[in-house]
Amino acid sequence: MTTPANAAKTTTTKAGPRGRPRTRHLRDDGSPRYTNHLSGQTSPYLLQHVHNPVEWWPWGDDAFAEARRRDVPVFLSVGYATCHWCHVMEEESFEDEDIAATMNALYVCVKVDREERPDVDATYMTAVQALTGRGGWPMSVWLTPDTRRPFFAGTYFPPRDGDRGARTGFQTVLVRLAEAWRERRDEVVSSAGQIASELASLSRAPRPADVPGADAVTDAVARFVDGRFDATWGGLRGAPKFPSTTPVRLLLRHAARNEGPHGARSRHLALTTLDRMIDGGLFDHAGGGFHRYSVDERWQVPHFEKMLYDNALLVPALVEAWQLTAEPRYERAARATLDFMATTLGHVDEHGRASAFLSATDADSATPDGHREEGWFFTWTPAELQDELGEADAAVVAAVFDVTPMGNFEHGRSVLWKKEPTAVVARRLGRTVDEVEAVIDRARPLLARARSERPAPLVDDKVLASWNGLAISAFARAAFAFDDAALAARARAALDFVLTRLRRDDDGGDGLSLWRSFRAGQARNDGVLDDHAFVCRACLDVFELDGDRRFLRAARALARTIARHFADDEAGGFFATAKGAEALLSREKPDRDGAEPSGNAVHAENLVRLALLLDDADARAAAGRTFRAFGQILQAHPHALAELALALDLDEHGKELVIARPAGADGGQAGAVDDDGRQLLSVLRRRFLPARVIVWRGPDDDDDDELSLARGRGCVDGKATVYVCEQGACRLPATTSRALLAALD
Repeated sequence: MTTPANAAKTTTTKAGPRGRPRTRHLRDDGSPRYTNHLSGQTSPYLLQHVHNPVEWWPWGDDAFAEARRRDVPVFLSVGYATCHWCHVMEEESFEDEDIAATMNALYVCVKVDREERPDVDATYMTAVQALTGRGGWPMSVWLTPDTRRPFFAGTYFPPRDGDRGARTGFQTVLVRLAEAWRERRDEVVSSAGQIASELASLSRAPRPADVPGADAVTDAVARFVDGRFDATWGGLRGAPKFPSTTPVRLLLRHAARNEGPHGARSRHLALTTLDRMIDGGLFDHAGGGFHRYSVDERWQVPHFEKMLYDNALLVPALVEAWQLTAEPRYERAARATLDFMATTLGHVDEHGRASAFLSATDADSATPDGHREEGWFFTWTPAELQDELGEADAAVVAAVFDVTPMGNFEHGRSVLWKKEPTAVVARRLGRTVDEVEAVIDRARPLLARARSERPAPLVDDKVLASWNGLAISAFARAAFAFDDAALAARARAALDFVLTRLRRDDDGGDGLSLWRSFRAGQARNDGVLDDHAFVCRACLDVFELDGDRRFLRAARALARTIARHFADDEAGGFFATAKGAEALLSREKPDRDGAEPSGNAVHAENLVRLALLLDDADARAAAGRTFRAFGQILQAHPHALAELALALDLDEHGKELVIARPAGADGGQAGAVDDDGRQLLSVLRRRFLPARVIVWRGPDDDDDDELSLARGRGCVDGKATVYVCEQGACRLPATTSRALLAALD
């Protein structure tokens, strides 16, 4: 059985409500009855399970050695800290002493945080999908102890036969698979070998094809427009419905470049998607930020967890929609999302300074009677609105956000969502739209304050390099568009944290290698492709804010590390893990987008940007090899690699902008310009220019600079000047807004 708690050396204890250990198995003095091998971990997800009666082990050689010693299979359970159904399976099965006793007797049980070990997660998720036709978390996989090959897999299992309508429960599955291991081992091993062979074949990328042309972007847009997008509610058809950020950004590009019905259709689908998400329950109207996904096609009822990466990916789409339309609602939604990221998910270093970003908030929280319920923290009743807002304003808020006595969620509670346009509600109430909006503006901070007094959902407080890269890019792109120095400073602070606290010192003089995760003062887990590629992009985005060369140097160093340790030298593109990383069943090569964009697609964009900025032939060639490596997939299934289509769009349509600063502008600080320069920058900030790179040239920069774009392009007549170039050809330098607008057309 699990080691008694008083016999274990516990470095960290995951507390539940009111500081109690997160388990129902407590002694009279409130201490946990059980503590397992997870006690030395830093992952919040692993620490949630440290006091289960299951004798959990962390992933590693020790666990498999123990399984070989006992001659039993390994039960692998993969999840993450804010996963609702992971919590359900924990409560139903892993906290059940009878089921735990079965697990401990028949298996060595291993817990993995999918966010800390995406390589392990991706490898065995492929097995789950191959065996069951679907995937998800919690992920449950049974492995041979010697080869670590899967022989059975699934996701969530109800605890016992008949529970939740299931014929076979988890307890029965555990017993039957253990019997098969003892009595029909040859069959089990043979099956595991066949599965491993299939996984190896699935991990092989197709043969390189020709570099896809501009028609790949058009084809991807056509797939979305013709059948995949919901013209009424936006997003991809069906439910559950996830934020469709990359497809939206593709549609916005298509709309900007194509007049007539095709461009209008793309514009309608993109903006409808953003509008419906902003008005729906997916958006947190009281606290800002977006939930994970909607369980229905109308974006009404969300799955309430909030992930850093979802919010980070939505911000650039909102910024680009604002640049295309000048509609204030997109800026407001972007700022509210950034504010959520900076506050609720803001990491503070040991000196009390804002630094990086945390990973997620949970869907579940404690109710007044002490139970944990999904969505309780975020939902409302009419009486609660009246208590906080008064009868008159509460009536308006309830009408706008569909808060009724019956509720639109569980337990008679309501998710705030705009069922109808505000103008329709205003007419029904006999108010003007401005009057109704004024009530909503007054109500938001009051509701946020009232909600802050409720037991809050758990925050997964680890820092992940890749997700921080996405968040830094979001802050940097919004900072440039909105001309917001505070957002820019937040981006730089987070990037400085990642480049120092998650930096490894083992990549030689000209590379930059990263750890994946940071928590409790400790960096750990080898960085994967996504970590290096997403942070590389963040470096380029922050560099383009003001031309600070240290971030360009960091981007180049990360690109060298990716080339050295992740590149597929034979077929092009990049593997998910570095050379010399732990050998799993297969070495994955990400070939499509998921909840996050493909690391291959993001780095293809990085390489195109570096090629444009530096006239770097090696970067250009590596980008071409990456496009060729995934050309077949992009041509056959363009919707699966929408992020790579964005990289191709940059390669096809990329504009090169050089901003020359005059001497003496605000003391000559990086990014500083005079009044004329601010007018020029205002044009660039507000203009939808998704396919572009920016270089700043200071008054003291010379033509020996590494940035080839800046050579020979200084100020004209001592004024701030913008050069617009494309494919090596430049327009006349612009020193006025009118001239710049003409050069951009």
